[in-house]
Amino acid sequence: MSEKRRLNKFRNIGIIAHIDAGKTTVTERILYYTGRSHKMGEVHDGTAVMDWMEQEQERGITITSAVTTCHWREHEIHLIDTPGHVDFTIEVERSLRVLDGAIAVFCGVGGVEPQSETVWHQADRYHVPKIAFVNKMDRLGANFENVVRQIEEKFRTVPLPLQIPVGAEGDFRGVIDLVGLRQITWYDESLGAQYSYHDIEAGFQAMAAEARDNLVARIAEWDDRLMERYLEGEEIQADELVPVIRRLTLELRVVPVFCGSALKNKGIQPLLDAIVSYLPSPLDVPPIEGENPRTGEREKRSSSEQEPLSALAFKIFMDQGRKLTYARIYSGRMQVGSEVLNPTRGVREKVSRIFSMHANKRDRLEQSGAGNIVALMGLKSATTGDTLCDPDHPILLEPVDIYEPVISIAVEAQTRADQERLLDSLNKLAEEDPTFKFNENPDTGQTIISGMGELHLDIVLTRLDRDYHIRVNAGKPQVVYRETIGSKATAQGTFDREIGGSRHFASVDIHVSPRARGEGNSILIKVRDGSIPEAFFPSLEQGVQDALSSGPVLGYPVVDVEAVVFGGTFQEGVSSELAFRVAASLSFRKACEQASPLLLEPYMSAEILVPDEFLGEVLADINLRKGRVESIAARKAIQVVHAVVPLSKMFGYSTSLRSATQGRATFTMHFSHYDAAMQN
Repeated sequence: MSEKRRLNKFRNIGIIAHIDAGKTTVTERILYYTGRSHKMGEVHDGTAVMDWMEQEQERGITITSAVTTCHWREHEIHLIDTPGHVDFTIEVERSLRVLDGAIAVFCGVGGVEPQSETVWHQADRYHVPKIAFVNKMDRLGANFENVVRQIEEKFRTVPLPLQIPVGAEGDFRGVIDLVGLRQITWYDESLGAQYSYHDIEAGFQAMAAEARDNLVARIAEWDDRLMERYLEGEEIQADELVPVIRRLTLELRVVPVFCGSALKNKGIQPLLDAIVSYLPSPLDVPPIEGENPRTGEREKRSSSEQEPLSALAFKIFMDQGRKLTYARIYSGRMQVGSEVLNPTRGVREKVSRIFSMHANKRDRLEQSGAGNIVALMGLKSATTGDTLCDPDHPILLEPVDIYEPVISIAVEAQTRADQERLLDSLNKLAEEDPTFKFNENPDTGQTIISGMGELHLDIVLTRLDRDYHIRVNAGKPQVVYRETIGSKATAQGTFDREIGGSRHFASVDIHVSPRARGEGNSILIKVRDGSIPEAFFPSLEQGVQDALSSGPVLGYPVVDVEAVVFGGTFQEGVSSELAFRVAASLSFRKACEQASPLLLEPYMSAEILVPDEFLGEVLADINLRKGRVESIAARKAIQVVHAVVPLSKMFGYSTSLRSATQGRATFTMHFSHYDAAMQN
């Protein structure tokens, strides 16, 4: 088979959704119907193949993204099942960075939920074409048209329903394929493996004819030839619609929408057909771009084994103490024993093993090429977002965006022996998960771990116990604050000291002023009078950088400040780089102390789904937590409350919300922004 034909039959696909929309169940059915697994795994009883971690099986949620490969209609599908919980957003981010297409799963009852919006926008940022699957059509309250309308309104996109359900809720029994204008029915006795296409039953014929006419009219808007034939009243066949739908999907103009019930084994095979028909192969996406680290020029790599090797390490996993590096190969070939360059770290490393992954199981490969997603062993330095390339043709690809942690707790090992192993184990966890950070507080000697939320840190503590056999005591959650300034100020910092028998002297003048929230820091060197030689400018900048790491209020990092170094004093023979670095740091710190320093705290955007009768209690509780209600919208008998609340006031919120609403309200929250901390 020619390389072009082989790559044309590749699909690199991710399954993304809000928590509990049914992603993993959809994936399990895909594996069963493609013959990749011979027993149907279920999330609720802990037998899902893709949720292989002990904690995933216990909690019934996906924590880490799992990769697998399956085959359908002579196509090879590389599939990544991603988590839906907001605490594990990085797993979705780094998966979407290397995928070509995505299936967005929506609950037929809940519709577009908060985390659905987050993952959808993540996919948009990487220009990933999507198809939507409305799941749980058998559930009480399922409404296909409502979900399609929400997709259109919330994502400002054009949903293209290619199916409509036959029956709903308990009566859901199949779907109507609008492209081919035929009904599909699944047979329960075969667990949905057997299904048939047949004529549409009488009660749905008029509805199907109208829906297909609407579909053709919408597609024809983007295709002049189809529009001409549609206006002349000609019959347009399925094989004429498919290539146009594919083109519009790849151009991100439309989102084909399908429906079914994964748990009841209905709707999965047409979804597999849609992956093959409408989502891109590696040849359909633009060549990957990067920078040549030697020349600084932009370069491109097409998806071909004839091009030099370029790959992106997008996930690190520690498997029984051995490091697995998951990588997407964009161009070229990789062989066992070959040497690759990691330009991000500036090191060469040898690939000792290559694996094709199926969740936590792996098949050894001797080599792999463009378009593949593989796991590599032997790379000691690689971490999330690093480029791997041909040493003779270096290229540096865009890294993966990393989120900053917003919540911290202090931990200490229960025994002295465990204390020695604790830092090594935390290092391994931090290598796997870039949103997990830890450090030792120099004042108290405590080990502080930081993450994206309470669940995230709970998982880390459980993994320390089970995977690394280290028992720890954990303190109460602490918020990761930031500091800034509220006004302008100017200060002078002088360093004059004898070190090692030599005198070091420097004096630096700095002006600081506040910047808008989220703008970040800016350091400008504007010494126009020659009072400080240019050779010391890097030391001045480094000195300010040092001071930014610890603010004057409580020692938290300083953000959103502009620092301008505008003058100073230099003495021949005694002024040194060290002196200017320390003087700049002292001057900046002094200026911040005089510029109305402020403590900033993280505010969370919360969406609370609450039954009508408990709305008053929920709003009063948000008020008590110093939150601000931004909107309240009705969704049938449920009220959807959007609020912004300080993270420090949200610890233990899930427990108090359950008790206030008899367990009937649910909420999700994600980081919104930093703002001035309340006085307390």
